[in-house]
Amino acid sequence: MRLRLDVAYDGAAFSGWARQPGLRTVQGALEDALATVFARWGTPPLLTVAGRTDAGVHASGQVAHLDLTSEQWGSLTAPRRTASTGRTPLDGLVRRLNGLAGPDGDVVVVRASVAPAGFDARFSPLWRRYRYRVADADAVRDPLRRGHTLWHPARLDAAAMERGALTLLGLHDFATFCKPREGATTIRTLQEFRWDREPDGVLVASLQADAFCHSMVRAMVGATLAVGAGRLSPADLEALRVAEERTSAFAVAPAKALTLTEVGYPDDDGLEARATQTRARRDAEGHRPGD
Repeated sequence: MRLRLDVAYDGAAFSGWARQPGLRTVQGALEDALATVFARWGTPPLLTVAGRTDAGVHASGQVAHLDLTSEQWGSLTAPRRTASTGRTPLDGLVRRLNGLAGPDGDVVVVRASVAPAGFDARFSPLWRRYRYRVADADAVRDPLRRGHTLWHPARLDAAAMERGALTLLGLHDFATFCKPREGATTIRTLQEFRWDREPDGVLVASLQADAFCHSMVRAMVGATLAVGAGRLSPADLEALRVAEERTSAFAVAPAKALTLTEVGYPDDDGLEARATQTRARRDAEGHRPGD
């Protein structure tokens, strides 16, 4: 039985998604909770995630899946678990995971559901979507959102940032913006990148791609911030992309203002075909650890 988990978390207290020895991570917290829930029923289930976020990055729409044995599924659906509470078996699982993994509320399993046939959290997505918040000199600085917003001391030219973002759209080798990893491709399709100023003046970047390599979103945000500050032009940004080389021309933006907001999947009938297509392409291009 494959289950889908929809997860949200505040990344401030986590060393990223992926489990790391001696560090608190989102995957580690959730898998430890799963190990407790299923302690009496064999090997604890492990999580496969749609997008492995870096340390300090938040998520409101993360997706993961896990596979349960028949014994583990039976432990959830035993009549005694739900008869007196009116909760479904998956309601009970969500409640227990949240109590174990995030008692302070910094990681929350929003829902658990039985995954459709062919669903793979990592390989089935059509796209991932992120948002990045920047409060420049024209914006209201809300201290309650300081952990999710970058404060920039001067005014930024949002129109120039938008023009710079447009030079990055499409299918490219994004080596300029990706932290290199051995055996990993940096070819991606950037489907959307725009900057909007909200009513309170905060600048919000919206980015969507089939997948993102390590540090790609924050590097592209940092590059367009340099355009907004007048240190680079949109044409400079395009030239840097074409060069396909890491550069010191801009700084990678801090993690705290970045949130993974949504992962898009095809209709149920297309899930298995999409996963097969993605696996085949990544085998041909090289492993993509940052998806």
